[in-house]
Amino acid sequence: MRRKHFLGLGPNGFHRIAYTEWGDPANRRVLVCLHGLTRNSRDFEPLAQALAEEWRVICPDMPGRGDSEWLPAKADYNYHLYQSDCAALIARLDVDQVDWLGTSMGGVIGMALASRMGAPIRRLILNDIGPFVPGAALQRIAAFLGSDPRFRSLAEAEAALRKSMTTFGIRQPEHWRFVTEVSTEPAENGTYRLRYDPGIADTFKAALDDASFWPLWDNIRCPVLVLRGTESDLLLPETADEMTRRGPKADVVEIPACGHAPMLLEDEQITLVRDWLARE
Repeated sequence: MRRKHFLGLGPNGFHRIAYTEWGDPANRRVLVCLHGLTRNSRDFEPLAQALAEEWRVICPDMPGRGDSEWLPAKADYNYHLYQSDCAALIARLDVDQVDWLGTSMGGVIGMALASRMGAPIRRLILNDIGPFVPGAALQRIAAFLGSDPRFRSLAEAEAALRKSMTTFGIRQPEHWRFVTEVSTEPAENGTYRLRYDPGIADTFKAALDDASFWPLWDNIRCPVLVLRGTESDLLLPETADEMTRRGPKADVVEIPACGHAPMLLEDEQITLVRDWLARE
């Protein structure tokens, strides 16, 4: 694993974007893994480790998450800036094509990029996200945003995460320990905090109605795999079904006993990703 960074440019200046790279840096087979709204690149460590012999795996932190810089103007946390940062990342990788795996927000960004003329995305995996998102699901997510809690111990942090991430289908105690470790960082007076800027809530909470991205979907030409948690309230079964019939006509695989969004920590989930990417 190699930790790297580059500078992105937004309306209010440059900002530092951190990313990790796994596998052979000369490998032209590249997989970019992009996290969800409040998550970060470390979510993909088990997946990246499993795929590193076959792919060069790139896991960025979007602004305000993980090791990337927080933006002083909170309105800059938006999809236009995220797309620009991801385009800069792809250019930095010096390859003609990449495969893309996006969880939730990372999948929306992937859809937006893949829908563009001349898009460099060869294959696209959407983890529990589609071209229609119900407002009720966005409102549920918004209820957890905006605060900046402190935890006196990792055990206390894990207890809080078990409540806020109950839909993620995490079952193994060691996976909960991993999620707690990658979700937190040391704060003042020996406490721990979550690894994202609570200011990302400002833009998110400004638009909590139903969201539709069908025009993007219909412009995508690359093969697409959709992973859907069977209990997901964000990717509805009727949306997933329609995704198989229009646009790129995706393959859909359901992850049992899971809502939004599968963490891709289980061996079976990692194998799904590997096998589908290996198709030619």
